[in-house]
Amino acid sequence: MDPSLSLYDQLGGAEGVRALVEAFYPRVQQNAVLAPLFPEDIEPVMEKQYMFLSQFFGGPALFSEAFGHPMMRARHMKFTITDGHADVWLHCMAHALRDVGIQEPLASFVLDRLSGPARHFVNSY
Repeated sequence: MDPSLSLYDQLGGAEGVRALVEAFYPRVQQNAVLAPLFPEDIEPVMEKQYMFLSQFFGGPALFSEAFGHPMMRARHMKFTITDGHADVWLHCMAHALRDVGIQEPLASFVLDRLSGPARHFVNSY
């Protein structure tokens, strides 16, 4: 891990974030807990996730430039999201990080950073 670089750069910039998203969503689509929350045509979701994660990890503000303030909790309120959903989402992301070759301690740091938003989206107990 290089603290002088943004997470975006440490993950490989645009190419690395894109690879992470492409490794993550097949896992989501195959997961019985998460798949029902997502549309069959996952490509638009993947593009928005790429844009959001690029921005979230310190890269270009792609999501805000295209859609305005992320307001991610509000955007997810129409879905029932439990702690279990958040756990499974983070589990899928952990595997995606491994799949694209992100090593420790960076992988754990990224997961820790993503756990805040994952828990923030929980709206059902």
